[in-house]
Amino acid sequence: MVEVEVSSVFLVNVTGSIDDGNFPGLTDTLYCRVCWIYGQDWSVTAGQEEGLSQITSRSHDATGKLVWNFPLDITFKSTSPHGWPQVILSVYGPDFLGNDVVRGYGAVHAPLAPGRHRARVAMFVPESTSRLQKLAGWFLGRRPEFVDPRVVGSGQGREVTRVRSQGFINITFNVLTKDLARLGYETSPKETGMPLGSSSPMHTAEKQRPENSLEDIQEEEDAEEAVLSAGIENLSTK
Repeated sequence: MVEVEVSSVFLVNVTGSIDDGNFPGLTDTLYCRVCWIYGQDWSVTAGQEEGLSQITSRSHDATGKLVWNFPLDITFKSTSPHGWPQVILSVYGPDFLGNDVVRGYGAVHAPLAPGRHRARVAMFVPESTSRLQKLAGWFLGRRPEFVDPRVVGSGQGREVTRVRSQGFINITFNVLTKDLARLGYETSPKETGMPLGSSSPMHTAEKQRPENSLEDIQEEEDAEEAVLSAGIENLSTK
């Protein structure tokens, strides 16, 4: 009798793109560095673990976006969902002296459910601990930055780090999974093609109340009472 070997690993394929970003107050030409971090049970079977985008400039329209459209394509395998992959974003650009300085760090997990997803990643930059260090950094062209950008995906050692919000980046994910259900992990396919900033399906469902809800009935009763009271006042005046 032939025994069928059951696979003890599952696969996660992530494709998509680093679409664009918006960094108010910055008119520099910027580029984006991309890298993935993941747990000890994970390994990369195909695709690029790191990447560097082209240099782009702000658009001349009212949005002022920086468009990269940098592709993402990577496949992971793992035996446990612990340490689910994160994509780390580091944006750099020249300062007034022409030195490359960090313009933003950000991180986001790859979506858990298969399907198309969109994410808006808030970016931040480290701040100097004193005004003197900040002034020296401006003149020397050495702004505060992390030695290893991967630290952004971990909270360890960042308790005393001072940061400042600076812009955001939009990302599109296309996720495929294999053998997750066979190992007992349930994920439902999801299509999140809504424009960023729009209401989520949950919020939309909350807004769409049934026709005969209690609030509608109460409003109708209040309207009827108002009409009756108005009619009584008119009769009393006559």
